[in-house]
Amino acid sequence: MSDGGPDGLIEVGDHLAVVLEATPLVEAATMPLSAARGRTLREAVTAAVDLPVFDNSAMDGFAVRFADVASASTASPATLRVVADLPAGTALDPALAPGEAARIMTGAPLPSDADTIVPFEDTAGGLADSLTSVVVLRAPAGSGAHVRRRGDDAAAGDPLLDPGVVLGPLQLAAVAAAGVADVAVSRKPRVVVVSTGSELVAPGGSLTRGQIPESNGELLAGLSAEAGAEVVLRLAVSDDGDGPREAVVAAETLGADAVVFSGGVSAGAFEVVKATLGDTMRFSRVRMQPGKPQGFGTTPSGVLLFGLPGNPVSAAVSFEVFVRPALLRMQGRRDLHRPVLRLPAATAWRTPPGRAQYLPVTIDRGDARSWRAVPVSRGASHLAGSLGRAEAYAVVPAEIDAVAAGDLVDVMLIS
Repeated sequence: MSDGGPDGLIEVGDHLAVVLEATPLVEAATMPLSAARGRTLREAVTAAVDLPVFDNSAMDGFAVRFADVASASTASPATLRVVADLPAGTALDPALAPGEAARIMTGAPLPSDADTIVPFEDTAGGLADSLTSVVVLRAPAGSGAHVRRRGDDAAAGDPLLDPGVVLGPLQLAAVAAAGVADVAVSRKPRVVVVSTGSELVAPGGSLTRGQIPESNGELLAGLSAEAGAEVVLRLAVSDDGDGPREAVVAAETLGADAVVFSGGVSAGAFEVVKATLGDTMRFSRVRMQPGKPQGFGTTPSGVLLFGLPGNPVSAAVSFEVFVRPALLRMQGRRDLHRPVLRLPAATAWRTPPGRAQYLPVTIDRGDARSWRAVPVSRGASHLAGSLGRAEAYAVVPAEIDAVAAGDLVDVMLIS
């Protein structure tokens, strides 16, 4: 990694590249679908059965021969004898002679002698009068109407999902429907979250002069979990002593993959992460606002060490830009980045000279044809309360001097 330009700042992309190059892939394991929700697929899934498994009815109605009803109309209805009643799940395959039909429910197997379904709505009696004969008032659109054909969606052996896909409810349902019971997925990365600062007090605790409630632990633990990680330890350490190094030892004992520090990485006199882990981490200034001071390194055993700024907005942005992609890379995720929209700014705002800006915003959806990015605060990195209203970050390149109302900006969605 370069030491940066004349101003000593390194590019956001350069710092991220260093992080991702050092990020290993965690192990994979095979597990049942019921345990795999939220995991990242590591091996492609192929269909074990045809999908649908057999020709079946897409409607409640009657299985018929199309030739018997091709000319049916209200003026000249077709009357057929009903010889069978087929619920979903039946194994019956009744023979149908010309002029015969079977009452059939959605999902039931299509009789071998039938080729078309006539819905109840297109008959005179409908469901109420359908067990002996049926009077068809409207001809189907053609042979095969309202029939779901075997293998229409996928045939056995067809690829279904690729590696790197997150297994959400829709994906798990697709895998189950294709007859697959177990999948190979990544284990969850194990993360230790460490907040630094002698001023920190647990939320709800009494505060004396100079003290503040500790919030970064909750923030970073939650963001880690959202990124598919398992938080195995949360700590708060003071600005004196060897707390960060002790946290790294604890992380290695727990088999953690990463330690995420907040605070203690800047240029002040009491930067405890810098003071205790300077031999293991590199501390840089990145061309971004907020989040300029960053630390990163790896232990000899391969644990990733992230040093994020202590101000809450800085910590949140830094996690999104550097830590989250690394946690996703560990799992083999196909897409490492949040979705981005291009939206007009609802109002004007200032940008920091020569630094990429990540400004917390909400999205004004009042006009469905033109959503707008609305800043939730004036952009200061300590405004934790305003951060709670954010649903995205407006990302403004370093070369942009100012944003005017109506200017199009990239908006990185985070919720």
